[in-house]
Amino acid sequence: MGGQRLLLAVAGCLMCTWGLRAATLDLTSISGPAVVEQLLHLATFSDDPLPAVTRLIFTPNDMKARKYVKQLMKEAGLTIREDPMGNIYGRMHGSTKTTGAVVTGSHVDAIPLAGAYDGTLGVIGAIAALKALGEAGFRPEKPIEALMFTSEEPTRFGLGCIGSRGMSGALTVETLNDKLDVNGTSFQAASTAAGYGGKSHETILEGTRVKPGSIAAFVELHIEQGPRLEREGLQLGIVSAIAAPAALRVFFSGDGGHAGALLMPDRNDAGLAAAELALAVEKATLDAGAIDAVGTTGFLQIGPNSMNSVPREAKLEIDIRDIDAARRDRTVSSVLKSVEEIAARRDVRHRVEMINQDPPATCSQEVITAATEAAKELGASQKALVSRAYHDSLFMSQIAPTGMIFIPCRNGWSHRPDEFASAADIETGVKALALTLARLAGTAAAGEHSEL
Repeated sequence: MGGQRLLLAVAGCLMCTWGLRAATLDLTSISGPAVVEQLLHLATFSDDPLPAVTRLIFTPNDMKARKYVKQLMKEAGLTIREDPMGNIYGRMHGSTKTTGAVVTGSHVDAIPLAGAYDGTLGVIGAIAALKALGEAGFRPEKPIEALMFTSEEPTRFGLGCIGSRGMSGALTVETLNDKLDVNGTSFQAASTAAGYGGKSHETILEGTRVKPGSIAAFVELHIEQGPRLEREGLQLGIVSAIAAPAALRVFFSGDGGHAGALLMPDRNDAGLAAAELALAVEKATLDAGAIDAVGTTGFLQIGPNSMNSVPREAKLEIDIRDIDAARRDRTVSSVLKSVEEIAARRDVRHRVEMINQDPPATCSQEVITAATEAAKELGASQKALVSRAYHDSLFMSQIAPTGMIFIPCRNGWSHRPDEFASAADIETGVKALALTLARLAGTAAAGEHSEL
């Protein structure tokens, strides 16, 4: 009998540590079609007609989206709170007040002419996962929170992941003071007008930054935004690392002149300098010798932008990404050397601005293991993947063990109106998220009550 009691005690401890098994956790209330219906309703809050979705933070349609997210949180029985940056939390209380929360979430803001699934799946799916856990009778030891981040996209203020940067302490007052929208509106003014904000950017950041230890783990559910899962016929991707960009802005200026009258030996063409640099970015990235190293000259503007005038001004914006920070920064150094060499050889003046140079993230083995085991319990096919897109998870990884779960999206397309993920894949992803959260949060011991 003593041995049996010991085995039961050990089994109970393991259950508390790993949460309920799929066999005892009924997740049939999670419906892919129902989640899709909510995603498509959220998509109606858009500045452009469907299927395109355009939703900039603190605009009227963003405020409608926020109201809908809070409505879903309330229907799921979650306790809602919001911080000065407009990050929205919905909490399922745990049995203990002395531990950090397990958090899951993403964003609902959308770049112009985007789609209905990027970011939004990680918010709507998170609420659906928590609601299903509650309906299944799951009572967590650690609290679990669904989170909607403010401004993951850099569209309005030219800076991505504002909400998660603020939460993690990675955002400074000086940086936020510098970021104005096209109308010259500051983040403080826009957020305050929306009912958030504060007296200054300093007070906003103070009220947003999370306390050390208040987040035990973070998981983000997302469409892959790439073609690998679909091509290989797999249901889930368990993310092992998240690439981060270094973003540069380069200016060249020459003297210009009439396209007919200015002879070739006398030219210092800023446009050709820019063209050379774009090719140099490609070469430097390929020379890194790694499939995870990518470089893009996504913006190139010349002036006066006239067919019969030799370009005298050029502006480039360059994005260099990798999961290896040292390798990425070597690529950046190579590009900067090319700027100097091209400018000297073509006799043009130059200036470089470093927009940002954020560190890549390695995902937590604890979260990876929990997500992998959840996929196995579901019988879902899976593989380890690298995320080459930017996510709020990048900044959450600076303050908590972090991971991501990907589902396939059609043709790997994202940030476009025909972005699509199937109801079946969405259902698998939300169920995997629910099981992952249950494992990370642990099960409340018998007789324990959730915190109030």
